[in-house]
Amino acid sequence: MADQYDYDLFTIGAGSGGVRASRVSAAHGAKVAIAEEHRVGGTCVIRGCVPKKMLVYGAHFAEDLKDAQNFGWSTQNATFDWITLRDNVLKDVDRLEGAYTDTLENHDVTIFHERAEITGAHEITLAGGKVVTAKYILVATGARPQIPDVEGAEHAITSNDAFHLDKIPEKIIIAGGGYIANEFAGIFNEFGSKVCLVNRGDQLLRSYDEALRERLLLISMKKGIDFKFDTVFEYIRKTDDGRFKVKLSTCDEEVVDQVMFATGRKPNTEGLGLEKVGVELGEKGEIKVDRFSKTTVDHIYAVGDVTDRVQLTPVAIREGQAFADSVFGGHDPVAVDHSCIPSAVFSHPPIAAVGMTEGEAKNKLGSVKVYQSDFRPMKNVLAGRDERSLFKMICDGDSGKIVGIHMIAPDAAEMMQAAAIAVKAGLTKADFDATTAIHPTMAEELVLMR
Repeated sequence: MADQYDYDLFTIGAGSGGVRASRVSAAHGAKVAIAEEHRVGGTCVIRGCVPKKMLVYGAHFAEDLKDAQNFGWSTQNATFDWITLRDNVLKDVDRLEGAYTDTLENHDVTIFHERAEITGAHEITLAGGKVVTAKYILVATGARPQIPDVEGAEHAITSNDAFHLDKIPEKIIIAGGGYIANEFAGIFNEFGSKVCLVNRGDQLLRSYDEALRERLLLISMKKGIDFKFDTVFEYIRKTDDGRFKVKLSTCDEEVVDQVMFATGRKPNTEGLGLEKVGVELGEKGEIKVDRFSKTTVDHIYAVGDVTDRVQLTPVAIREGQAFADSVFGGHDPVAVDHSCIPSAVFSHPPIAAVGMTEGEAKNKLGSVKVYQSDFRPMKNVLAGRDERSLFKMICDGDSGKIVGIHMIAPDAAEMMQAAAIAVKAGLTKADFDATTAIHPTMAEELVLMR
């Protein structure tokens, strides 16, 4: 390929999107280098979805142990040790970092463990001073937690820090209403913290169906989580004993052990030299790209959270794959279809969704039919757990085509993956009805909804 450059591709950022793009480009025959200033693996693997899901599993044993008693198991002496879980999770993160590094090295991708900046049209300067050139540059630097402008904000932790705590806080305030806030509220609550979730708006999980949001709120409150809506922080002040005085706009000052911000994520575009070479940014600092992930500069591309299209790991991976196939695969450019993307919130219980909510469908389609199933899972009945699950199916009233499925139930995400294929493929309610139920399961409700 391009002899006048050191590399065919230089990727900045070794997260899910950057690693996939680099590996596939190298497999297509490109000479590739990648720079990463933190750890190979990125947010998802190192300080996001993967360790978070492990904590969710760990937290869920609190309920499983309680529920087991009605199934005849004696669990009286069960105790929880946070340090054991924390260290085992971090050990697995180390293993994954090694696996991601091996993947790159096995494909002859050169890894620079340092920050990189674009200093000329095809030129990259590494923190150590080394200058290299590349025919194509891919920016995959992801996003980071956004810290609100509050007095004492420096005393708060973010999701990044949650995996490294020395002990579980007795009392924690979590700011935010999105999936990260709700997931950590559930995790800390199961581990015995007194959790208060503070949201400046009036609703949780804005992009999810209203019925599911209300159900999660109801169940979470029953589990002992406090919620304060339309509330902002006035200050956070450290006390002499290492705790924090927190003043919220709607209540008196209180003392807590920890404050956590989960108030959205901000694209990592500062200090990369993007403006100097003419890469256009949006108002949140995100890199503007076309459907092929190309920036306003022909040879510079961007994928993943730094583009703020859909901030989900599998989307970044698909974008990285499409970039590599388009630029180095020797065939027509490939664009990622960002419609109908399934997603999940690993709350207690989890939420999973694909397609339009009831509100969106009514706005877009006019004629809409909604089917739902509101039930107590069999396991909850015997466990004596008064917790109901809810499935919703949204259909186009004229064609019967399913345009959305939404569920809050144990293992919702596991059930949703297969259901999402059906929605993406354009199947109808009649197709689901024609499928025999697997009994007894929660998933059978998908084909029995009335």
